[in-house]
Amino acid sequence: MPIALLSLGSNVDPERHLRAAIAVLRKRFEDVVVSAVYRFPAVGYTGPDFLNAAATVRTDLTPAALNDWLHALEDTHGRDRSGPRYSDRTLDIDIVLFDDAVLSGAGNPGSGPGQGLHIPRDELRHAFVLRPAAEIAPDWPHPVDGRSLAQLWDAHPDRDTAFERVEEFDAGASG
Repeated sequence: MPIALLSLGSNVDPERHLRAAIAVLRKRFEDVVVSAVYRFPAVGYTGPDFLNAAATVRTDLTPAALNDWLHALEDTHGRDRSGPRYSDRTLDIDIVLFDDAVLSGAGNPGSGPGQGLHIPRDELRHAFVLRPAAEIAPDWPHPVDGRSLAQLWDAHPDRDTAFERVEEFDAGASG
């Protein structure tokens, strides 16, 4: 069964939304592994900090079906897609990697231009995605670049930045 690497984030009541999302992922999928949760500044706009994590899930869904399922999960948490792309989020979950797939396709209803399903996800270049992803899947090779997530993180310009680890998540995050 394929494994997907997901990026999770929230900056609107983030503790509640991330805890609920992690619980739903564990209920629906097998072999769920969740990184620590980190605090990162908003990217692309001025707004409250985000709490971000990564998760791997073993899934019976295709990438498109998983993407649709994740969008439905976001919607149940009040995700508003009507605003600008860079804005506050109750819940944002993206497929970053899906086994060794490289694909690009249409997004979901309400997705703006350039916001379709792209794997590997371009946001992997950002610390808020790469830091937690490299923690739980350090040996996973980038399907285009070839380097592992650990190697990508080691070469990242923010590698030496001390991002705050949100300790209250530690008890239930991984596993």
